[in-house]
Amino acid sequence: MARPKSQRWLPFLTWLPKQTRFSISRDALVGLSGAVLALPQSIAYALIAGLPPEYGLYAAIVPVIIACLWGSSWHLICGPTAAISIVLYASVSPLAVPGSQDYIGLILLLTFLAGVFQWLLGMLKFGALANFVSHSVVLGFTLGAAVVIALGQLPNVLGINVPSQATALDSLLSLSAHVREWDGASLGLGLATLLLGVALKRWRPRWPTLLITLVLASLIVWLLPQVFGHVHRVQSFVGRLPPFSPLKLDVETVLRLLPSAVAVGMLGLVTSLSIARSLAARSQQMLDANQEVRAQGLSNVVGALFSGYLSSGSFTRSGLSYEGGARSPLAGVFSALWVALFAVTGATLIAHIPIPAMAASILLISWGLVDSRAIAGLWRVSRPEFVVMALTCVATLLLELQTAIYAGVLASLFFYLKRTSRPRIQQWHEGDEEILRVGGSIFFGASHYLQVRLQRSQGSLVVIDAQHINFIDYSGVEMLHQEARRLRGLGRSLTLRRARPQVIEELRKLEGPDKCPIQFET
Repeated sequence: MARPKSQRWLPFLTWLPKQTRFSISRDALVGLSGAVLALPQSIAYALIAGLPPEYGLYAAIVPVIIACLWGSSWHLICGPTAAISIVLYASVSPLAVPGSQDYIGLILLLTFLAGVFQWLLGMLKFGALANFVSHSVVLGFTLGAAVVIALGQLPNVLGINVPSQATALDSLLSLSAHVREWDGASLGLGLATLLLGVALKRWRPRWPTLLITLVLASLIVWLLPQVFGHVHRVQSFVGRLPPFSPLKLDVETVLRLLPSAVAVGMLGLVTSLSIARSLAARSQQMLDANQEVRAQGLSNVVGALFSGYLSSGSFTRSGLSYEGGARSPLAGVFSALWVALFAVTGATLIAHIPIPAMAASILLISWGLVDSRAIAGLWRVSRPEFVVMALTCVATLLLELQTAIYAGVLASLFFYLKRTSRPRIQQWHEGDEEILRVGGSIFFGASHYLQVRLQRSQGSLVVIDAQHINFIDYSGVEMLHQEARRLRGLGRSLTLRRARPQVIEELRKLEGPDKCPIQFET
């Protein structure tokens, strides 16, 4: 049954009226935890992108609200990410001085173009891109991303300054070179926060673990300045609501930014869809990929007009939404509203949060992203898919995050093509007939395998039981015609039995119905 037009254009009308007082209060609390996490992260990511810190906050407000209201995932939370920030900096820094007004304008224009590209893909129903990200790829990507997130936070737990690295291997090597510089107070505070978080998740899983641990850590630092006075805290800032930013749409600049916009837009989509599918599998939710793609595009188009640079799905914040028990996308909306409130009124309070405690909380979140039960099940059920999972995980650790996703997708396609190139064939004799029952489609990858089996056949009447053949391409048609002519030259024949009408139609197109060398039986 088709949805009403109002719900197609305003999809939040399908779930918003169903909210209860309990679900709203729960989402508001989860959103508060997400906002506390998003504030320091957003500032850091903005600096990575070469932008003033307040632009990270802007990217965590308007784009998040749009993506949550127009998307389909219950738990996907968008916002600035490290991977997107690094790609944006690499794309725009050759064109303008980072941090300048020209640079900011180019970043926002690139965001707008990427959003238009994403929205067009959604309108053209290219959300099927998510189907190429198999569950094994998602598991491997999730496992690897959890390790990447953890390695990225270890310097903060240890209280040392390590330059941001592109891959987990580089982060590990850089960390090992500075490990002797660790600070005892920072490490102690981080470990205490981590242990308290583990205890709360075990004994009080419904409590807002992140919020409690950060508040207690901030109080300890405030009460014991002689011990923790030197520990780094979240950077202070002067906040305001996202200002409107008109874009300069001159043709030359648009054409220059377009290739980067397409690349970074695709990166954002693949990342967001991977995260959304990972969480949907765990929450038993049916995901509408096309709606999610449209929402991502719309969030970046509108976000760019309100000073928000390119956003995509955040593993850390989305994992917090799931682990915190969010009841609806309202958790993401509340998160953005809390960010806006803190950006205006709570800058001084946020500046009291110690960085080691924040990093320890992120370590706990990254551990919760690992689905060990599903990984063990994958090992028992399908070793090839487990290999895909392992390859994706290793690629995530050795390569950049977005490259690892592409590597996992290619590995999945390789194993899929390998499996489908050898369709299951049952073979037996009935009198003069030699029957081959083919369990799969005949396409360019499988036609050679079937041709070899036909050439080894010995019966005077060769019959292909074709009831399970759903599709045949030109390579398959040409091969069957060739084999039929070869068998005819030997005084034998080739017959397709119980073939589907569309398969018969394709086979008769090559030389015409009257000249087709293949016989057909119902």
